[in-house]
Amino acid sequence: MDMNWQIVNLQVSEQPGIAAGFEPYKELKLKLSLETCNRGGVIVVHCQGRIVYRDEAAEFSRVVGEVMAQARRVVLDLSGVSAMDSAGIGELALAQTWAREKNVDLKCGASGVVRRLLELTNLDSVVEVHESVDSALGSFREEQVCAD
Repeated sequence: MDMNWQIVNLQVSEQPGIAAGFEPYKELKLKLSLETCNRGGVIVVHCQGRIVYRDEAAEFSRVVGEVMAQARRVVLDLSGVSAMDSAGIGELALAQTWAREKNVDLKCGASGVVRRLLELTNLDSVVEVHESVDSALGSFREEQVCAD
């Protein structure tokens, strides 16, 4: 099994205040970590943190777009996502649109709160959602067996 990892970290920090009354410089805080690996010809994007408005949602889209430019089968691992707002949901819907345009088979592995959010927003009717990454990867193998 080919396991090539690429780690992309987005760090957001507050700048030190100049005038009195501003908070002192705060330590860098990691908001979203995106790691990609190749698992048997399927690129898995492991998402850890928050996919929310602004920098995190933009970074999510950038990385997913780059992956889809190179791969035909992609799994988004959302099991490590602790928060997703309307911007995150919008970026996930946009990723599905890109996948269709580029003929990429896109699936998600999501459980818990994120899975429930995808159900409540009815996004699970647009994006193929599995209970885990392994289940999503297994569905690719099942499709290959049926195609043979």
